[in-house]
Amino acid sequence: MSGPRRRASRAQPIIAGVITAVVGFTSSFAVVLTGLAAMGASPDEASSGLLVLSVTMGIGCVLLSWTTRTPVTMAWSTPGAALLAGATIPDGGYADAVGAFVVAGLLYLLTAAVRPLGDAVRAIPAPLANAMLAGVLLTLCVAPFRALADDPAVIAPVLATWLVMQRLARRWAVPAAFAVALVVIALDGALGSLDAGMLTPSLTWTSPTFDPLTMVAIGVPLYLVTMTSQNIPGVAVLGSFGYQAPLRPALGVAGVATVLTAPAGGFSINLAAISAALAAGPTADEDPRRRWIAGVSTGVSYLVLGLTAAAITAVAATSSGVITAVAGLALLGTFASAATSALAEERSREPAALTLVVAASGLTLAGIGAAFWALVAGGLLMGVMRIASPRDRRHRL
Repeated sequence: MSGPRRRASRAQPIIAGVITAVVGFTSSFAVVLTGLAAMGASPDEASSGLLVLSVTMGIGCVLLSWTTRTPVTMAWSTPGAALLAGATIPDGGYADAVGAFVVAGLLYLLTAAVRPLGDAVRAIPAPLANAMLAGVLLTLCVAPFRALADDPAVIAPVLATWLVMQRLARRWAVPAAFAVALVVIALDGALGSLDAGMLTPSLTWTSPTFDPLTMVAIGVPLYLVTMTSQNIPGVAVLGSFGYQAPLRPALGVAGVATVLTAPAGGFSINLAAISAALAAGPTADEDPRRRWIAGVSTGVSYLVLGLTAAAITAVAATSSGVITAVAGLALLGTFASAATSALAEERSREPAALTLVVAASGLTLAGIGAAFWALVAGGLLMGVMRIASPRDRRHRL
């Protein structure tokens, strides 16, 4: 192999890691900001959350990839952020939400330490877990089109860019839509209100409060949706490329990071799922033994991107409608995948459909939100349907 070609080959996993981080960050940070804001976080608190999530993701990628020589990539929980965005502000405000984040982190640690807990999560019927996620995402995915009706001059260019990029380069459709959103915001003159102090990364501490209803309504569903939609699929993605995912160490890193950074807005990190393929696949390097470098490169890139958290949050705060629209577009693919998986099996279709509509309803009973009751409703219907009727039992005999 010639000198320039050899150097290009060595750079390949590094470039793949940078692309993984840029795509992962720009395609879903709007969902994170929307979710934290829905929990009552101020712009400063949301900015702090975006910063600590980026830093802990970066550290996790570097640590796990380096020590295991596997292209392990961590991510914030986009489905978890969507769950937060579809929930209502706890009675105790953002501090109660922070307490729920801590609970989710403790559950990750318990899952890493107690194997039966992980087995119990895997025992949740996949159609119900996917239906819950699809129902949560549905309300967010319609946001761009509601925004289009309210402000077509601002939203239409964002949607048009996303549509064109779906044909040209789907991976970059949401980042391109965000870039156009920045142009729209700038042309609207909203950026003139920003000053240098608003663009400097900083941490904002919120002491957690532990409300039992909020822990059940937010903490437990956040744990479940992250496990079923991120960590377990993340293991499958790495396995598809011949790697054994270090799930228990990853859960340990996620649990410690979430517990320690929850007061600063770190609601959840986890194994990457969709973006993991960018660092673990052949595009990262032809030699599977060198792809761990892409995982390290992803982590370093996340650390750098974290420095932009304050600037991005400040810009987003000037035009929340545009950012909400970008978040909805970012979640369409996840919604389609979750809904398809939820409704694929005929025997579980009705319980999954019930789970989906309850999750999308925004129902709150006894102070507990729709995501929890969606699983209860779907599980109840599934159980009832599986009870053999007298006629069925006589037929077996």
